[in-house]
Amino acid sequence: MFYVYVLKSLKNGRLYTGITNDLKRRFAEHNSKKGGVYTSKNSPFKLIFYEAYLNKKDAAEAELFFKSGYGREVLKDKLKHYLDTK
Repeated sequence: MFYVYVLKSLKNGRLYTGITNDLKRRFAEHNSKKGGVYTSKNSPFKLIFYEAYLNKKDAAEAELFFKSGYGREVLKDKLKHYLDTK
């Protein structure tokens, strides 16, 4: 399986979107500051959304979509109740 995921920084409230084939491992890496430059400076994170895909190419296309302007709006609509309560 391949996962597209969204993390919310508990430090600054910003969202981070990524892709992985091992969600538990990748989430632990982000929170242990072994992620990239952005995640190492903005941890800790909370996992707020993920989708699973059987095909890596489908997951990669979904990640790019959620990083686009319209994709961010779709994501905010999917998470509107969560984002409104925080």
